[in-house]
Order: sequence, then C-alpha cells, then structure tokens
Amino acid sequence: MELTMIETIAPNMHSCDEDLPLVRAVKDGNTSAFEELVRRYGRKLFRIAWNVVHNTEDAEDAVQIAFLKAYQNLHQFQENAKFSTWLIRIALNECFMAIRKRRSIREDSLDSDFSIEADGSDRAPRNPIPVDVTDWTSSPESLYGATELREILTNCLHKLSSAMRVVFVLRDVEGYSTSETSEILNLTANAVKSRLSRARLQLREDLSQYFSVRSLAARTGNK
Repeated sequence: MELTMIETIAPNMHSCDEDLPLVRAVKDGNTSAFEELVRRYGRKLFRIAWNVVHNTEDAEDAVQIAFLKAYQNLHQFQENAKFSTWLIRIALNECFMAIRKRRSIREDSLDSDFSIEADGSDRAPRNPIPVDVTDWTSSPESLYGATELREILTNCLHKLSSAMRVVFVLRDVEGYSTSETSEILNLTANAVKSRLSRARLQLREDLSQYFSVRSLAARTGNK
C-alpha cells in the first residue's frame, strides 16, 4: 500500500522526536510499542478528526484507518518529519475522503495547489473561540448556555471550506504553531496565515450575524 501523497513533506530531521524510540521498536517487531503510540495519540486524533468532519462515526473511522495505515506502512516513514506530523496527515487525508464521500461533491484536498494571498496574523489564540466574541453582544452569557454556544460555534465552523477549517482547527483549536501547521499540511507559512485569517474573518461574520439576530429577537420579544 503506497502513501506517496502523504509522505511528501520536505526533509527536516527531527532528532528530538520523542516518538522515535517507539517507532523504531515497532519496526523491529514490537507490537506493544505501537499500542503505546495509539494510547498517546488516539484522543488527539479523534478530536482533530471530529472538528474537521463533525460526525462521530466518520471521525472514529478516520482514526482507526489512520492507525491501521500507519502500522502497515511504518517502513515508509523515513524520519524526515515528526511521527505525529506523519500520523496526523494520514488521519486528515481520511477525513477529507469521508467528507467527499458523504457530500458526494469534490472537496479541497490537502495536496491541491492554492494561491498564496495576503498574510494573516502570525499568532493565534489557543482557545477555539475568537477573543472578541463577547464584544458582539452586550451579554452573551445571559442569552446562551455553554452547551448552546459550543453548538453555535460548531455550526459556524462547519460552514468553512475544508481548506480553511483544517487550518483553523490545527492553529486555534489544537494550538499548533504556524510552522507546525505548515509541516502537517505541507503548505507554505503564508498559505497557512492566509487561510487562518480568512477563517477567523468568516467565523466572526457568522457569529456576529447570529448574535445580532438573537439579540434583536430577544428585544422584540420583551416588548
């Protein structure tokens, strides 16, 4: 089974990769070492996959297939990138395959060519909620519970194109740096910044519109 699409990251030795001892042990036939890698990254991969596909079954399938492909093709991993980068990339490829299958339309591929636009912000908050969300309504806490707010944010995130969504998830939800995100997605730093900037702008617009409608409805209902 070939993974040429996945293994396209430019050579960059990661001598400090803490996963390498386990990876090398698996290559030597130690299956318990791979079980440790699954425990180490299972929850993270599922969290990333769910935020991309927004479907529990598809996310679970993507993670399971990713681990299976990683195990079957570990001999192809040349240690030019961190193991976690390689593994996340496999999982994301599975996520986009699930999206294409579910929607029956062509979705953006991780390996598609994109034009580089103006840079976005080089630094991102580690919280999934934009920092100025509370400025869009006088008192969001009084209107929405935490569960409803998460649902609103999830719905708005799902409206993003897959290309923007995955960058937002890696940068603002998972807290990866621009360089780490660039390596995971095999994109330039400028492309990552551009997509992140566009994703944040669209989310702000969608959330602002939602809060404005709800605030107006609340005021109208009180009359």
